[in-house]
Amino acid sequence: AGESLIASPSYLNTSPILRVKNLKQYYTLEGNFIAQFFSKERQLIKAVDNVSFELYPGQVLGLVGESGCGKSTLSRTILQLIAPTSGTVEFQGTNLTQLDRKSLREMRRQIQMIFQDPHACLNPLMTVGQSIADPLFIHHMADAMAAKRQVIEMLERVGLTPTEEYYHRYPADLSGGQQQRVAIARALITRPSLLICDEPVSMLDASVQTQVLELMRSLKDEFKLTYLFITHDLWVARFFCDAIAVMNKGKIVEMRATEELFTNPQHPYTQTLLQAAPLLATHPGK
Repeated sequence: AGESLIASPSYLNTSPILRVKNLKQYYTLEGNFIAQFFSKERQLIKAVDNVSFELYPGQVLGLVGESGCGKSTLSRTILQLIAPTSGTVEFQGTNLTQLDRKSLREMRRQIQMIFQDPHACLNPLMTVGQSIADPLFIHHMADAMAAKRQVIEMLERVGLTPTEEYYHRYPADLSGGQQQRVAIARALITRPSLLICDEPVSMLDASVQTQVLELMRSLKDEFKLTYLFITHDLWVARFFCDAIAVMNKGKIVEMRATEELFTNPQHPYTQTLLQAAPLLATHPGK
């Protein structure tokens, strides 16, 4: 389904920054001994089932679908946090599935991830300043003085001011929206070109969601970012994404420009999703 997305004019004549081809992530369910004894076949879970797509520089591609459809597993497989069953993930022409651990770590400077729950991914014992600076030290990109200067600049950019005050705070002192701004600052500190966002605003209040999405939109242009944006929320996808890939049972069933998808959905599953949120679709189920 839609391996090569029809890109808007700004993407023409550019190579994809990310090319995912025939990616599979299968799991075997291990039953108890008696169940295994009586069953000839182990149950296979196809979390990601032969997924292919291309993502172009500067694009915001939404990956939408219901919980359990394989969106988060796909993002972790792209990042090689889990090795794929088969298939390839090419980032800027390099096949990530063939890299050793050291090369993969170096490549991760260029690909960063923003998670759903900022509280869970920020170390409660590290100050905000330490958390944001940490990737600079991991990748040997700055000494202590340069790191602090960069962190202060990044705090300013994500709207956490006065910066000196936030620099010394701990995650527990911050609201959910402020924690997510810290997580965004930490993701951007290594100057990546691709951000994989896994439900980054789903745990925030509606008004805070909009503020964080507007921030991410402005950062995209300033830092020349490309986004793979995972969400179950069709409102958020329509607001934020240029194009959308719809995922169901481990497969991408439809992939089109955002407005096309919402006004003229082709796949029955996409039509069902839109009918569940009728205010979104101009012609749901057309």
